[in-house]
Amino acid sequence: MSRKQPALRSYRAAGMALVLALVIWLAACVPQRESHRESRALMGTVVEISAEGADRDHLVLAVDSAYRAMERLSAMMNHYDPHSVVSAINDAAGVHAVPAPAELREVLAMARSVSERTGGAFDITVGSLKGWRFDPRNPSRPDAAQIERQRPLIDYRDVVVDADKGTVALRRAGQRIDLGGIAKLYILREGMKVLASHGIARALVNGGGDVVARTPDRAWRVGIRDPRRPGELLGALAVTTGYVVSSGDYERFFVEGGKRYHHILDPRTGTPAEGPHHVTLVAERMEDVNGIATAIMVLGVDAGKKLVAATPGLEGLIVDRDYTSWMSPGLTSRLEPVSTRGRGERG
Repeated sequence: MSRKQPALRSYRAAGMALVLALVIWLAACVPQRESHRESRALMGTVVEISAEGADRDHLVLAVDSAYRAMERLSAMMNHYDPHSVVSAINDAAGVHAVPAPAELREVLAMARSVSERTGGAFDITVGSLKGWRFDPRNPSRPDAAQIERQRPLIDYRDVVVDADKGTVALRRAGQRIDLGGIAKLYILREGMKVLASHGIARALVNGGGDVVARTPDRAWRVGIRDPRRPGELLGALAVTTGYVVSSGDYERFFVEGGKRYHHILDPRTGTPAEGPHHVTLVAERMEDVNGIATAIMVLGVDAGKKLVAATPGLEGLIVDRDYTSWMSPGLTSRLEPVSTRGRGERG
């Protein structure tokens, strides 16, 4: 296996695995405001909270409360954790339903909506595909026969949520759900809700490049990294209340036999999607972006353009596998040029 291709080195050198195609920097603080910024490892990435308010001690307390809320939800929805609720649902597949908290049932309802909207291009039961491991230090992939045996288990309609009983079940033995493509943004939003409940009006939560922003006045400036030229920015967006999310085939991958295998699996084939190289979406509503970038990675550029155009308030950037790019008119008009000097760049 080759791990020394120039393109791979350039991505690592740019820190793309951490920032997931985005870099955030802050405007200068208003003198009367206190600010607090903190980063913690969570959900397999780094989650950074930036908050402003009148009292620093109160900011520290609010930010800690937000992290604790996000940690609780992450533990609930992490399919890698054998003690999580999601793991309990997977273990009981085809046997019995499992009690599930309201937050998990809400994420599952959101996942089903995205699956229906995208014709199954997004499907959390893609977790039924065993044998894929995208750690470049210890990768693995299932053979074609194994994929064909497992592929019939992929069907989002087999996730049964009983709102009255508060339970979740998988219809068939061997089925598994993986919420990696939809739970993170929900959890980041819940962190923002906790901040708001503490009276924090201006905050930004950045989870490995997926951003939730809230402010009553000065917009946050969110820099969009150019996935074609590591270390450079396409520009900056002024974001008040809303979401910026990205997905790409460079986030988790390995190379074997000269071929690159990335972590976004196509539910239709059981193999890595052959759609775009990168997708960035921007909207004021979480429902308009959550899971959609992943679906576009499966559907392809043309279908992605139509999906963006058909969703009021949704703007997008799609970079194809040959590095040609498309940007929606609304995003083109909002993207501002930036200086590479003095911008406080952080991932």
